[in-house]
Amino acid sequence: METYSLLKAELHSELKNILSYWMKNTLDEEFGGFVGKINHDNKVVENASKGIILNTRILWSFSAASNHLKTNAYQSICDRAFQYLITFFKDNTYKGVFWELDYQGRPINRRKQVYAQSFTIYALSEYYLFSKNETAKAWAIELFQQLEKHAKDPVNLGYFEAFNEDWTPIEDMRLSEKDMNASKTMNTHLHVLEAYTTLLKIYDNADLKKALKGLVNLFFDKFLNSDNHYELFFDNQWQLLSNSISYGHDIEAGWLIIEAAKALNDIDLIQKANAKMLNVADTFLKEALDVDGGVLNDKNRRTNHIDTDKHWWPQVEALIGLKYANHLNPDENYINASLAIWNYTKNHLIDHKHGEWFFRADKFGKIYTEEDKVSMWKAPYHTTRACILLNT
Repeated sequence: METYSLLKAELHSELKNILSYWMKNTLDEEFGGFVGKINHDNKVVENASKGIILNTRILWSFSAASNHLKTNAYQSICDRAFQYLITFFKDNTYKGVFWELDYQGRPINRRKQVYAQSFTIYALSEYYLFSKNETAKAWAIELFQQLEKHAKDPVNLGYFEAFNEDWTPIEDMRLSEKDMNASKTMNTHLHVLEAYTTLLKIYDNADLKKALKGLVNLFFDKFLNSDNHYELFFDNQWQLLSNSISYGHDIEAGWLIIEAAKALNDIDLIQKANAKMLNVADTFLKEALDVDGGVLNDKNRRTNHIDTDKHWWPQVEALIGLKYANHLNPDENYINASLAIWNYTKNHLIDHKHGEWFFRADKFGKIYTEEDKVSMWKAPYHTTRACILLNT
């Protein structure tokens, strides 16, 4: 379809735009690495702290783009991101990575969030594919071993959410203030799965394969419900604690599980993942899209309240997931929804003046100006990944 080809071409161009923005605006020339925060008006917030999620996502994004475009144009950014991570975020005493540093690179939150270890594995693995840096590979493997040693639940399966600096149990496990204090979450398991899938590309290891297969099965057995949504928050024994639907996580999980099954080269898992993906995608089309074409944020099943805000990242995860669905079962509904989502994104979420994307818009398309352009949770990872995968 000609219009879908145009979408892909525009995403290819947008990839260059996004990378250019981050190269021009985010380098911290005074204290090293990258600035921690840029506000809505594109002004650097001085002395902002530096989070592990932002920094690992920068490393992944530029490494993945370098591998996709087959270019060394971004090598200096990749190397800069890696060096900052290993110099400042790496815990040389207890292993793993710290959650947050101050603007000068001193740890201010040393907790071991499993989500953060996973993103570091993910970034280091992609960086190794680009750089062949053996130190990066060795560190990724060490982090995998740490998660398997400390974070895995040998009794009830899955991975615990967070730990103290020394990997002892911690009371407050939340990733952010918006999250529920739950010991096992869909979001963290999804990104452990994502990390292990990429690590397997550079580390052919039986324990890693077993762990990844276990994660895929957890998504089938524990997270995916009969309504084709992925449940979000659980206790140690897998008792459900939440009643929310996250539309972005639904569609993102679908295609990431397919990639994990493919990495394992397990025919049965692949077939099961494909079937689940189509069910999730069809439910997504029915429930997640607003009349303006954008992807809704979430829904509370108890109250039926729908959060009609349009965050930047579910839009692009939908583009990826719907591409996978269309590949499995060609259907113009998947294509038409993708075109509508991309049209909404271009009209409302991309900052055509300064570059990059806004964090979110309300149901009328008005941008929330209090949200940052760059922050702990606002990185180039979701957008660059969509630009790459829609052209792969």
